[in-house]
Amino acid sequence: MNVQSAAAASGLPAKTIRYYDEIGLVTPDRRANGYRDYNDRAVQKLAFLKRARQLGFSIDDCRQLLSLYEDKQRASKDVRTLAQQHLAEIDARLSELHELRATLADLVDACHGDSRPDCPILADLAGAQSKKA
Repeated sequence: MNVQSAAAASGLPAKTIRYYDEIGLVTPDRRANGYRDYNDRAVQKLAFLKRARQLGFSIDDCRQLLSLYEDKQRASKDVRTLAQQHLAEIDARLSELHELRATLADLVDACHGDSRPDCPILADLAGAQSKKA
């Protein structure tokens, strides 16, 4: 099937499928005219990649996951280890987001939100900017 049909079958945009081909994640067959030709197995891999990306796995992680998926001799512990590492990264990002939220909530609470020009939010942003510069 062509890239548009593969897109419809996998749920991925055609542009994403072409990108995955360019970076070697999925390598479709080529017709005599040079057009990509996706078989059922390639569409299955595309759907696999779609789900892995929805779960936040990086392209490199997806490359590893595909390799493990195709290796029928794999140990499930290898897949679990990769997923645990990703889970730890998500937990770290969540922690950072909670801290950011708490800081921003404090700044919003400190701002009167009235017609006066003084604003603790802007003051904090200006202070953060001058510390980094």
